[in-house]
Amino acid sequence: MNTRLLSFAIGLCCFWGAASAQIKLPAASPSAVVSQGIGLGEMQIEYSRPALKGRKMFGSQVPYDQVWRTGANKVTNFILSDEMEIGGRKVPAGKYALLTIPTPSEWTIILNKDADAWGSYTYKEANDVLRFKVKTEKPARTEEYFTIAVGDFSPTHAEVLIRWENTQVRFNVSQDPDARIVQEIKEKTAGSEVAVPTYLAAANYYFDTNRDLNQAFEWASKALDTSKAFWVYYLRGKIAAKIGKCDVALADAAAGLPLAKEGNDPSYVLNFEKLEKDCSKK
Repeated sequence: MNTRLLSFAIGLCCFWGAASAQIKLPAASPSAVVSQGIGLGEMQIEYSRPALKGRKMFGSQVPYDQVWRTGANKVTNFILSDEMEIGGRKVPAGKYALLTIPTPSEWTIILNKDADAWGSYTYKEANDVLRFKVKTEKPARTEEYFTIAVGDFSPTHAEVLIRWENTQVRFNVSQDPDARIVQEIKEKTAGSEVAVPTYLAAANYYFDTNRDLNQAFEWASKALDTSKAFWVYYLRGKIAAKIGKCDVALADAAAGLPLAKEGNDPSYVLNFEKLEKDCSKK
């Protein structure tokens, strides 16, 4: 064999031998994902979780007044499946870098277009989509691992918490889809052929948002014309009770309760029993 080829072959064998001998260890900064449905969309945060390991972070390892990757390794990603409101401004659906500028009393929260950067080394302010400031807080205990979590939330709102060492900041992400939902309801209930699930969704939404309950009652009645399921009886019954039609509510409860028992659904059984009890008092 040619001497150069022999040397190359030996070197290659040594390389693969060394590679196969490497020990696989847990990541120093494990990856994590936080997700939360908000309104009609979803927020997802992908980040890495470094540890303190006895070190001082803010003001030392993480300098104050400098742009920080907000975690370790690749820049933290902030992903929106739909347009949402953050820091008082609407942010389009997309994948962003979540960067921060820590100081002792407040942090600047940044969403930047360069979501594939490694750290903040190539950060350009011109690519910022959003910037706003939030006050720092002291968490209940020292946080060993860098943590991003969802705090208080509702179907249309979530609070993002960022904690590490002895510092915590928070900001809100929200989406109010009401106008879109109402428009879709108007469009889908105006057709000549409307499916039962459409009537049910429309009636439920109007009931939950306390708007035009007579219209909600009409939609629930149309659904009941086609489907005699116990949940349809309950939907119309609770709407009827709220608009003072307790005779209808009691009749729907009488029809739906046996079906709920037969279907072994204790939640609906309790709902029907409460509906009968409440209407019997009136």
